[in-house]
Formats: sequence, C-alpha cells, structure tokens
Amino acid sequence: MLSILIPTYNYPIVKLVKTLYNQAIETNISFEILVVDDCSTKKELVSSNSEIENLSNCRFIQNEKNIGRTATRQYLAKIAAFDILLFLDADVLPEKTAFIKNYLSELKKNDADVIFGGITYEKLSPKKDKILRWKYGNDREAKSVSERKKDPYFIISQNLLIKRSVFLNANTTTENYYGLDNFFSNQLKKMGANVLHIDNPVIHFGLEENKIFIKKALAAVETTVILESKGLMDTNMRPIQKSFLKLKKYYLLNCFSFIISKFKKVMEQNMYSENPNLFWFDLYRLNYYIQLKKKYNA
Repeated sequence: MLSILIPTYNYPIVKLVKTLYNQAIETNISFEILVVDDCSTKKELVSSNSEIENLSNCRFIQNEKNIGRTATRQYLAKIAAFDILLFLDADVLPEKTAFIKNYLSELKKNDADVIFGGITYEKLSPKKDKILRWKYGNDREAKSVSERKKDPYFIISQNLLIKRSVFLNANTTTENYYGLDNFFSNQLKKMGANVLHIDNPVIHFGLEENKIFIKKALAAVETTVILESKGLMDTNMRPIQKSFLKLKKYYLLNCFSFIISKFKKVMEQNMYSENPNLFWFDLYRLNYYIQLKKKYNA
C-alpha cells in the first residue's frame, strides 16, 4: 500500500528508518522503505546506513554516480512497489508517534493527490554559524495548516505523501539543479492537483552553515531564472517573482539595484551575524534575481 522513499547523501538514516519502520508495523499495512544513497563519499557512514537491510521490507540502494536529489526521487518513484509514495529527506524525524497512522487516516478520508504534513524546527537556536538557516526555516517553512492553505501549492518535498502518477507527471525536470521544489509546486498548480494540508510535521535537523545556505539560496534563485528562460516555469508564482514584476511595472529595477549595491557588504555582514535580518536577506536575493534576469534575458 505505501512506499516510503528516502534519498540520502552523506547523512545517517538508521534512526529515521527504524522510527518509520516501527510506526508502519503498528499500522499493519503492506509497506516498503527504500533508501537510495546518491554516491556518498563517507564510506563508513554508507556501511552503517546499509544495515537497514536487516529490517524486513527495507532496501538500501547505492547510485554509482551522484545524480542529485530530484533524479534520485524520480528513480525511487519508478521502482516503488506501491502507488502511494511518502517522500522524506534523510535529515528529518517525525514529530508525532502516529506520523504514519495520521497520513493513512487522511488518505482514507480524502481523495487528495498530494498531502503535505508540514515542516518544523527545534525550538532552541543553534550556534551562530547555522542561525540563518534556522531562522529562515522557522519563519518561512514552519507554517501552520491555516497559513499553508493560503498558498496551497507551496510544497516542501521533505515530507510529502503523493500518488505516484501525480508525482511522475509533475517531476518532469530531473537535472541536477538546486531549488526544484518551486518548479515542482508550479507543476502541481498547472495540473490543478488536489493538495491537502494537514498537521503532521517532520522536524528538520540538517541545518547548513550560513555560508553554504546562502550559496544554496542563490543557486535556487538561479534555477528559477533558468527555468523561466526555458519557458518551463511561471513568472509570477513566488514572492521574489512578484516583487520583481512590481519593480518592473514602476520602472524601479535599476534604482533598486543601485541602492542595494550600496548596502551589499552590510547585508552580507548581517547574514553572518547572531541576528540576521530576513528582510535584508530577501532584498539581497531579489537583487541577485534581477541581475540574473538580465543575464538570461528571461
């Protein structure tokens, strides 16, 4: 009935798999847990993770080369034994002990194409070098069901129950770009998929250091522009796109970029501080988006 699918790269997954396994056993359903390691470089960790194969209905598969999370998910969806897929990232843990049961209960009551349980973060703030990712996650990703319903197609694939046919129809770009969740959400919107939001979150533990997170955030912006330039993504879905269009409408793009350039170093210093300003972070990314729109003529 249920295929639980987890892509991983250089991250320990035994605790997550055992947690899911025990919960699935309690529901008395047919299930499988498939983990695909995307050519991790930490061999001892790979060896430790492979021990999940000692559990019934669990498989540990290794990619011969690194293909990226999106392509790995595509592979997982194709080899899954069941038509209901639960995608989870390796660096999360269910918040609730009835996590699997909650999803199954909602599945029985609703004919939804997609069920999104939500994301949450630890309450205690991390060390300074990871504070930006933690603060961004708490403010922009850890949303209540009522908040998520206002923008129902904003999906984070760290915790996603979805019909296999819907996933394969939406996951049409498997290039190794970072930040393809926005594209996936856009595809679901175009398809008119029936998306249900429930309170069944996972806790995201894998916080990147500030430097890495900023690099990834800018890479996600570039992915959006590349897909726009190819005509694969709407240009008015995400807040950064809407802000760009508003500035363009009033002929303020050049003025905005000129002002931001004067504060660029101050903004960068703030992003590495103990109290990063997310509004400044938004402006920083918006300016990068504007420059890329010119570069790609998108």
